[in-house]
Amino acid sequence: MAILRFGNLRTMGVSSKYRHQWEDSRCAVIVAHPDDETLWTGGTILMHPEANWTIITLCRKSDQERSPKFFRALKKLSATGTMGDLDDSPEQFPLAAREVQNKILELLSSNRFDLVITHGLRGEYARHLRHEETGKAVMALWESKKLSAKEIWQFAYEDDGGRCLPQPVQGADIYLELPEGIWQRKYNIITKIYGFSPDSFEAKTTPRKEAFWCFSRD
Repeated sequence: MAILRFGNLRTMGVSSKYRHQWEDSRCAVIVAHPDDETLWTGGTILMHPEANWTIITLCRKSDQERSPKFFRALKKLSATGTMGDLDDSPEQFPLAAREVQNKILELLSSNRFDLVITHGLRGEYARHLRHEETGKAVMALWESKKLSAKEIWQFAYEDDGGRCLPQPVQGADIYLELPEGIWQRKYNIITKIYGFSPDSFEAKTTPRKEAFWCFSRD
């Protein structure tokens, strides 16, 4: 497998096997929007209630519809978390890297975790700038040691330049097929908690498989 690098970081090459020790593990999920945590890693969260999950979303705190749904989703995921209110207007004007990094550190209750899961550097589909900015900010914080974690997992999905719904990358370090019951619970959060209709992009996308690029230090 080719080694992917970000500064002095490299993929772990763990194939489809989990090497993470979940019992009492301190795990943070850092995403751009409420629902990203469920779409891209909800199955992994649901499969490991023995871990201590913290979930933060950088946008939509003032969204009176989406904000309460996020906290209802946290209960279903047996997680704690909070929200930020970075600009998420349709224009998607770029945010300063420092602004995104500072918001992450502000929202986290700690800067020390065993595992951090976040967006890929190119996002999950073509394209959402906030996803990309979030993934890059997490990696920059980790590389600068302002965020401490034994492992970083990035969502590994792609949509062939917008020609299909986001699909897990089969060659990713972790490629996990969710048990049917776990997937159904994940799908229910998307449709019943967040309220997306069955024919929505979110509901049709909800992956039955989850994939991640996994990073550790040299």
